[in-house]
Amino acid sequence: MPADRKRRLEELFRAEADRLFGIAYRMLGSVGEAEEVVQDSFVRFQRVDPDDVREPGALLTTIATRLSIDRLKSARRQREDYVGAWLPEPLLVDEDADVAGEAERADSISMAFLVLLESLSPLERAVFLLREAFDYDYATIGEVVERTPENCRQLALRARRQVEQGRPRFEASRREREEIVARFFAAAQEGDSEALLELLAADAVMYGDGGGKAPALGVPLHGRERVAKALVGLFRVAAGLGTRLEPTWVNGQPGARFLDRDGALINVVALDVLDGQVQAVRSVANPEKLRHLGPLADINALLARRRS
Repeated sequence: MPADRKRRLEELFRAEADRLFGIAYRMLGSVGEAEEVVQDSFVRFQRVDPDDVREPGALLTTIATRLSIDRLKSARRQREDYVGAWLPEPLLVDEDADVAGEAERADSISMAFLVLLESLSPLERAVFLLREAFDYDYATIGEVVERTPENCRQLALRARRQVEQGRPRFEASRREREEIVARFFAAAQEGDSEALLELLAADAVMYGDGGGKAPALGVPLHGRERVAKALVGLFRVAAGLGTRLEPTWVNGQPGARFLDRDGALINVVALDVLDGQVQAVRSVANPEKLRHLGPLADINALLARRRS
């Protein structure tokens, strides 16, 4: 490849990779697959005659979106057989970070929102995200998904109606959320059920994603009493294993990483906070969804040693 062509591709990658990742991650809920989509998009882009490309960014968006649609069709079939609750792969970013380029919005990468998008067809999801999260006009979206602008408008409207009722709302104040979450985790670590009950919403829900590969809740728990009881028990076990909690931001929302004595990752927890209370607790322990975050602990081995 000529040096000048290579340099332009490297510049293009630096300019477009984050935005393409943002599209693919929102489509797939998978960090690893989103990264593969970005790489595949540039590989396919290189096969196109440069003289035929007027807008490189637009072509890359089209390629990445279509690859994501194809992957999502396959993923949806696999998720039908998923063991337990399915949650997206955690994305550990600050809520103010711009991981998807100029169109980043923290609420559009929240676990609650990505789970909600699972109810849409791959085409509806693509149209809805390109419009809502990235503010593309319907003419551009139509070119990307090979539909008319009017058809895209109808798809976006149908998708919006479907997700609007369940669309999550979050506290505007970062500091308030951090304070609530700090109190919440402190109460759980201390086994303070009364404090937990005060911090949990009446209809709080707790989800666990182990994918059959790590211990996790078999079904979601509903109600503050059941969630508080489960948390006290889980944190008691965690203390016995010598784990430590490291606060972080998960998919733009407050949460934590749980690490073993050697600093290996056990699971990631994200919290939804609204009106001064924790509305939902989402824990991802499936090791296949945590590999991109560093060395992983063998939770089954930790539990076995505790029992011996």
